[in-house]
Amino acid sequence: MKIQYLGHSSFLLSFERGPCIVTDPFGDVGIPLPPVRADCVTVSHFHYDHCNVEGVHASRVLSEKGVFDVGGVHITAVECFHDEVCGRKRGKTLAFRFEAEGISLLHLGDIGEPCTPEVLRRLGKADVLFLPVGGNYTIDATEAKRYLDAIKPAIAIPMHYKVKGLTVDISGAEGFLSLFEQTECAKTLTLNEKPIGQTKVILMERTQNVR
Repeated sequence: MKIQYLGHSSFLLSFERGPCIVTDPFGDVGIPLPPVRADCVTVSHFHYDHCNVEGVHASRVLSEKGVFDVGGVHITAVECFHDEVCGRKRGKTLAFRFEAEGISLLHLGDIGEPCTPEVLRRLGKADVLFLPVGGNYTIDATEAKRYLDAIKPAIAIPMHYKVKGLTVDISGAEGFLSLFEQTECAKTLTLNEKPIGQTKVILMERTQNVR
């Protein structure tokens, strides 16, 4: 499978023996969403920076909790709170688990609730973890580290952080990255087998041209 970062919380997941899936396509946030086509779009919640389904040419949209099959990719959508007070500020968000080719990926959407045994039970483990780190509207760098330490993915990819041009009021990735002795960078991440070993934190470069 191949993972490309479109920006903010949006990724293009391309499965070798399956579909292409786009997560949380963003609207007018100061940076452009690249032209992209996909078989399916997942929407964690209907805030403008996560639900620009019109910006993606796709035949299917998943935006409710449940279990789905999209071209052989097993997808589970789990409800979480968008804030630290049980949704009283911002309601709920969805975390999406993708399972295919012997690899599990977990996209935490705009999760804002603290890391607890209950939410971890619902989320489960994952080989690849996409987690927000910018704070304000989601968990911050410190809470993101708690999720990472509990889930123990082989690969952790930060998202939903401030970059040049972004108009959303959140922090940059620096606070999260400073919590680790070593991090890596990648433009495209290709996984030919299940990743194993201690967690690698990979900061992905935003792609402008989807291939």
